[in-house]
Amino acid sequence: MEIQQITLELSAEDYAVSRLAAEAALPAWADGAGFVSICRSAYELSIVCLAQRVPTDIISERDWVCYRFVGPFAFGATGIVLSVVRPLSENGIGVFVVSTYDGDHLLIKRHDMPCANILLREAGHTLC
Repeated sequence: MEIQQITLELSAEDYAVSRLAAEAALPAWADGAGFVSICRSAYELSIVCLAQRVPTDIISERDWVCYRFVGPFAFGATGIVLSVVRPLSENGIGVFVVSTYDGDHLLIKRHDMPCANILLREAGHTLC
């Protein structure tokens, strides 16, 4: 498989990944500026959004940073996410990936960012 070289655009904002009950209504604070992902399963309602909007009483993992994969990419393209995740996971950096119709978003903990940036550049990716 050909290794993909991806341009990743870093958001300057802090993000949170929040968990609500599966039957919870969509909260007003979830939508707004920045990257937003809302996913419901039979077990939970998961929301990724800017951390500043998440109330303190909500179950959340905070201090994530978000990289957007700069495309476009063909919908059926292979190896895009793997080329970014592999160097990070092989070096002990946990990731949270959200895919949308037009692209992918990579979230990592802010404290891992300096090391992750080095690993991503060494893997041939461009950060902007």
